[in-house]
Amino acid sequence: MLQNATLTVPGDKDTTLQYAASHFVTLARDAIEDHDFFAVALSGGSTPKAIYELICAPGLAEEIEWEKVHLFWSDERSVPPDHPDSNYRMAMEAGFKKMPIPPGHIHRMIAENDIEKNALAYEKTLRRILEDQALDLVMLGMGEDGHTASLFPGTAALKAQGRLCVSNYIPEKKTERMTLTFECINAAAHVAVYVLGSNKKEMLHHVFNSPPKLPCQQVGTVDNPALWIADEAAGV
Repeated sequence: MLQNATLTVPGDKDTTLQYAASHFVTLARDAIEDHDFFAVALSGGSTPKAIYELICAPGLAEEIEWEKVHLFWSDERSVPPDHPDSNYRMAMEAGFKKMPIPPGHIHRMIAENDIEKNALAYEKTLRRILEDQALDLVMLGMGEDGHTASLFPGTAALKAQGRLCVSNYIPEKKTERMTLTFECINAAAHVAVYVLGSNKKEMLHHVFNSPPKLPCQQVGTVDNPALWIADEAAGV
């Protein structure tokens, strides 16, 4: 069993998505009460999209002081912001563009060119906004190969030290992406990994019952475990 992770299985898909959305809202309210802002790193993927839609829908949306929210991203593909594959576009279209978030609080990863240069700039933005704080929440998923964010098995970014954000070349996809590092992710106050669907069941079982060799198994620390949120279809 992983020592740096805890697993919760709230129920079926809808129940689990609602749990994840409510968890986001609770952390936002707690962070704003504690230090007057909420800094979250958003993830790509269909499950986060469904969570964003719930967060930005009438009901939960009114529970957040959006003018005190800072949106970051956990990773981004090497595409422009209007591209269908853009994690930024997906999150904004899912509802965040309708929320009253100051434009200066929306920190897009510029990954369509000069990725390493822009990763260094993103790191400076993180340090400037957060100062002596860490990210309040990092939202992540799990790929079928055990990757998370754009930290893929066998890639250079897995060993990045002293960095919060880097460019990472992914050989099997023949592409370069921008990603937060383990150092940045594991410093966060909270890390949530969302795993929904029966197609993730076998890998999730492997993650929690095998030696920690996969990137997603390196998320969280013994002192501050990552929270894995799974539905009944994926739960172990």
